[in-house]
Amino acid sequence: MRAKPTIVLVHGFWGGAAHWSHVILELSRLGHRSLHAVEMPLTSLADDAERTRKMVASIANNVLLVGHSYGGAVITQMGNQPNVVGLVYIAAFAPDDGESPGSITARNPPEAAANLQPDNDGYLWIKPERMHESFCQDLSKDEGLIMSVTQKAPLASTFGDTISNPAWKHKPSWYQLSGHDRMIAPANQEIMAKRMNPREVLRLEASHASLASRAAEVAALIDRAALSLT
Repeated sequence: MRAKPTIVLVHGFWGGAAHWSHVILELSRLGHRSLHAVEMPLTSLADDAERTRKMVASIANNVLLVGHSYGGAVITQMGNQPNVVGLVYIAAFAPDDGESPGSITARNPPEAAANLQPDNDGYLWIKPERMHESFCQDLSKDEGLIMSVTQKAPLASTFGDTISNPAWKHKPSWYQLSGHDRMIAPANQEIMAKRMNPREVLRLEASHASLASRAAEVAALIDRAALSLT
């Protein structure tokens, strides 16, 4: 039997690697010892895909990529690396050829679109007082405050960066869909999940921050994916 793949966790907009903290603990409890969480600059799809590619290239083992939110676009773009054996999308973008997170969002704008605010340097923020209701309404107010204060804004131009040769067309995939997501409309998640024909779709009545609010279920999905590739 082959060894379990190394799990590489890829965060999305408005957060960093620490957004995976609850999932990391749950995966550790499930027996996963080879875990990495990449920290991306959120300056462009090319920059973020390259940062993730370098981490994956440094791993001798097979890799299972897990992307949350915009992290799904990143793993879609760079996931054709030879040692990548699968892709798990957590309330994530999974663009097709020529699509961008922005073009997908425009089809069914999310509930919290009005709570986004650009600054003078081209970064796009969630209004701090709206972070809890927009991003993580199923977490406590205290946790929402922490996410608000520590949010990591992307350059707004990154929304328009398009995908080429999406990895989900070539690798086994899994999708977790958040039914109460206010950042990526559930209707858009349904479209993306259906067309990739994943091995499993896990539907949770969760916010966009399902990786924090429903960490046990999210980790269990990742574990199932990893075991199926072992």
